[in-house]
Amino acid sequence: MCLRSLGCWKASASFSTGRRDRAQSKSFDEYRKAVGIKSQEEYIRLDAANCAPNYVPTPVVISRGEGVYVWDIDGNKYLDFVAGISSLNQGHCHPRITEALIMQAKRLTLTCRVLHNDCMPVLCKFINDLLGYERTLLMNTGAEAGETAIKAARKWGYEVKGIRENRAKIVFCNNNYWGRTIAAASSSTTPDNYRHFGPYTPGFELIPFDDLPALEKALEDPNVAAFFVEPIQGEGGVIIPQNGYLRGAAELCRSRNVLLIVDEIQAGLGRTGRMLASDWEGVRPDVVLLGKSLTGGTVPCSAVVTNAHVMNVFTPGTHGSTYGGNPLACAVAYEALSVLVDEQLAENAKKQGQFMRDELSKMKEKCNLEWIRDIRGRGLFNAVEINGSSGEAMQLCIELKNEGVLCRPTRGNVLRFLPPLCIDEAQMKDALQRIQNVFCRKTS
Repeated sequence: MCLRSLGCWKASASFSTGRRDRAQSKSFDEYRKAVGIKSQEEYIRLDAANCAPNYVPTPVVISRGEGVYVWDIDGNKYLDFVAGISSLNQGHCHPRITEALIMQAKRLTLTCRVLHNDCMPVLCKFINDLLGYERTLLMNTGAEAGETAIKAARKWGYEVKGIRENRAKIVFCNNNYWGRTIAAASSSTTPDNYRHFGPYTPGFELIPFDDLPALEKALEDPNVAAFFVEPIQGEGGVIIPQNGYLRGAAELCRSRNVLLIVDEIQAGLGRTGRMLASDWEGVRPDVVLLGKSLTGGTVPCSAVVTNAHVMNVFTPGTHGSTYGGNPLACAVAYEALSVLVDEQLAENAKKQGQFMRDELSKMKEKCNLEWIRDIRGRGLFNAVEINGSSGEAMQLCIELKNEGVLCRPTRGNVLRFLPPLCIDEAQMKDALQRIQNVFCRKTS
């Protein structure tokens, strides 16, 4: 029966050529046209009527992207300083990444881990060689990478460090963000992330961010298996710790036989001007988490990168994912990482990011923008903190949208600017002029 079915599929003109006969369902584009929605307002109402209300999107409906630009359904063009919250470091629809996606989609998309494929080990080797580690475990989302790291750290704590069963602890920082799973909610101090999602996962301890004495005190507990930290708190407001914090944390963890897990999902892969944000302090974490721009904004893929003494606590059946390490994601991730290296996007992020902060500071002085509390960032991971409320920050984002620049607020009163790392000087100057047009109209 299987062979007969395969033969029928192979012989089918509609399958082999991609054509549809009249009995088949409409294509997505045909169905979208049949729905009859034409205006942005109608699309937004369609969203409200059919989708989960778990986000408050900027009121614009995007239909196309290329490089640093996106276009809405009416043809209006925007500089995208959201970039999928740092998922599009290589830019929208990068031709090399798109070509890799198409070519692999025509060959093989999924085997599951119960079969070997000819893509996953190649990508894992490439990541290990690029970052200087021994083992990589591929998952799909950033939250899955975080969950994987927690499981690995707990198992390592029991089997290698010798912590008594069910006593292992993971230390996190206040205002952290690494996802919206139950474990992530259990380790969060943000009410929207944890309220009414209890009971919570035990075994987590929270300490202040950028506070080495607090970390030293927490690590006095011999049951601590790992310290899980972001090198820059993105959702927390683009909070950059003092120089030496990450290096000091690494030294404390090493002295206490505690794993240092660094979440590079938003800050890594060139965003701060180095391949990893932890590179700024010369820190080599025990475990590195990657995601978002790992595939250049195409298909979901995340990675947990570490050495054998940590990863080898996983044995067959202890962890996995149907789609983790699928051939499609692997081929795309290889090309996305290669683009970062070949086009020197980290170096460009360092240059353009410094230029942006310098120009924003000049703008603040020129227009006497006393409502700006702080301008901060590293590379193209930049933020403007205002004295106003979350409503004012969102209103500024809408005014910037009307001026042709897309950005989003975080932590209420912080505007986060995350353009693709391929942005050039002319595009940055254009964006800054548009930002100035909005900022200098605001007097308080």
